Amino acid sequence: MLACFLVALFIWGFGFYGNAVYVVELQRLRGWSPSSISAAITLTFLLSSIIATFTHEFVVRFGSKRLVLLGTAALAASTILLAFATTQWQLYIAFVLMSFGWNGMGVTAIATVVNSWFAHRGGLAISIAFTGASCGGVVVAPLLLLLVQKIGFTAAMLTMTTIMVVVLVPVVVVWVGPRESTSVLPVLKAPDVRDNTSRAMIVRRLAFWTISVPFALGLMAQIGFIVHQIALLEPRIGRPGAGLAVTLMTFMAIIGRLCLGIVADRLNPRLVTAASLVSQAVALLTIIQTEEASVLFVACAIFGLTIGNLITLPPMIIHREFDAGAFTMVLGLHIAVSGIVSALGPGLIGLVRGWSGGYAFALGLCVMLELAAAVIVLIGGDRRH
Repeated sequence: MLACFLVALFIWGFGFYGNAVYVVELQRLRGWSPSSISAAITLTFLLSSIIATFTHEFVVRFGSKRLVLLGTAALAASTILLAFATTQWQLYIAFVLMSFGWNGMGVTAIATVVNSWFAHRGGLAISIAFTGASCGGVVVAPLLLLLVQKIGFTAAMLTMTTIMVVVLVPVVVVWVGPRESTSVLPVLKAPDVRDNTSRAMIVRRLAFWTISVPFALGLMAQIGFIVHQIALLEPRIGRPGAGLAVTLMTFMAIIGRLCLGIVADRLNPRLVTAASLVSQAVALLTIIQTEEASVLFVACAIFGLTIGNLITLPPMIIHREFDAGAFTMVLGLHIAVSGIVSALGPGLIGLVRGWSGGYAFALGLCVMLELAAAVIVLIGGDRRH
């Protein structure tokens, strides 16, 4: 679980929360527009979502340990290229590499490892593992921002990449892998399971779409806001204040994940999802309507409290509503569908911001997406085991 925690910390730290730093710094250093940088970020989420469709086959072919190591190598190559990128084609190649990092280190890979070890109290185990994702916002992104101010963007990226490789590679080599007695890999390889559970069967179920569509809409709004958060808040409360808001938001995400993990196995995850989406919509409405620093901090904290839920809850719902042997396949398909849609978030927010001349309309769109998602997730669902 510690290994999965650290994997999540670095992939979300660099590949998710770090994007807010890239938007600001690359715009300042290279003169690239926020919309062009956002488009590159959107590309990495789109590609990683498409690749996630085949994570089931990757786990069978390479095993979870090799897959995570390959993902780590891809992420390191991406961050190094970002450090030296001087042209936009280099920027796009860096984010293409990051998409492969997401495939080897993201939701499906981590959930597959955790699911192979914890047959019981799976909700708690997944929550703890994905707490690393929230810690990525508390540790990696603020530290990266601090290093940028002290030693510059290039040196900061290289320093953080070195730390990731030194910490993560030994941990993955020693600890990541299936538990022999409960491994999902024999299940994935078993001919009868693969013959009886197909992707066509999965996508014909209402349960699948009432998982993927609402999380897609919710994550579109969430990712769009997070990527633009520093750029949005800096004119109102300054860069230190914006950095504090990011730290506060992600710290609350840790608390939210841990609290969810304690009670997750006793709650209806669809109801929890709907409540999480509504609370985020309320927080965004507050951010639209105020310039007061203290209120903005509170709103970011409320938004952050349920950030992790939109990552943690899909594996919980899938675990309840689909057969165990199909877990990786269903989760991979979910990541593909929801990820392709949600990947549009940064680019969409950037376009609306450019069209309207501010972030009010963009955040209003996010509110509508969150509320629509809350309704859809309550429509379906059935428990198969």
